[in-house]
Amino acid sequence: MKSKTIKERAIAYRKQGYSYGMILEHIEVTKSTLSAWLRDIPFTPNGQVIKRISEARRRFIIRTQERALQAQSKRRKIRDDAKSEISHITRENLWHIGTMLYLAEGTKKQRQIQISNSDPRVIKIAMRWLLEVCKTPHKNIVASIHIYPDIKEAEAIRFWSQITHLSKSQFQKTIIDTRQKISKFKHGTLPFGTLHIRVRQGGILFEKILGWIEGILEKIA
Repeated sequence: MKSKTIKERAIAYRKQGYSYGMILEHIEVTKSTLSAWLRDIPFTPNGQVIKRISEARRRFIIRTQERALQAQSKRRKIRDDAKSEISHITRENLWHIGTMLYLAEGTKKQRQIQISNSDPRVIKIAMRWLLEVCKTPHKNIVASIHIYPDIKEAEAIRFWSQITHLSKSQFQKTIIDTRQKISKFKHGTLPFGTLHIRVRQGGILFEKILGWIEGILEKIA
């Protein structure tokens, strides 16, 4: 019986469902030649090919996860090292931090002192700054919450009350944003909404804050 040519063997392997890589393990030709021979041959992967694909996919997923964990570990170390560089915060540090926070998040018009944020840590800084640096009487601070329809108002008030140590009587009317496009976009992103802290009778303090901001900016710029 006449033995098969290399091309015939390649075609036979392909019809049996073998991939190019597996065929090249048995036949010594270039991949481009193999592609030219087999381009019109229907291909249905056999069990061995499917198994190899599954194993390759599993190895790829494992390698991807390992690389992600390594990258995450490196980022965490960078953050931890940077965090350790902050030994303590002095009153002067708090003064400057709070003033810059007000520059970024505070109201600069209408002589109204207001700071807004959804991060409880930022709100805690703002409260410490108002109480310890600005010497604002606790009773002169009021708050209001901006929430979306998916947020329960009572839970939001309870949460921010614990963060600020403001009584529930110091919370003014809650703003519920019912705009459909915005509400849909923000759904689930702000579990307790955004808190607005305001200071009653803060006219003189308002001017001082603006002066602190100007002073810092002039020293840095």
